Amino acid sequence: MLTVGLTHYLVLSAILFSLGLFGVVTRRNAILVLMGVELILNSANINFIAFSHYGNLNIDGQLAAVFVIILAAAEAAVALAIVLNIYKTFQTVNVDEINKLKE
Repeated sequence: MLTVGLTHYLVLSAILFSLGLFGVVTRRNAILVLMGVELILNSANINFIAFSHYGNLNIDGQLAAVFVIILAAAEAAVALAIVLNIYKTFQTVNVDEINKLKE
């Protein structure tokens, strides 16, 4: 019988982080970039919970994960407002086409 250990969680977190980083670096659409950032934050949450459980850190890992979830929710709300404002101004959400933000 296979037991799930710390290594499994770390591999899953590394895969999520890699996918999120790939999404942030390669996408031009602002919504997809924000989804990549969310994947990166979720991979950090998996690490916090896994190290909390297997590293005998008591509840500190869960508290850090809750803080990251709150941070991600606030980031999503602010980022969505910015994306909507950019779309209203430029009629696009492609990051490469928005080069007149200084004006």
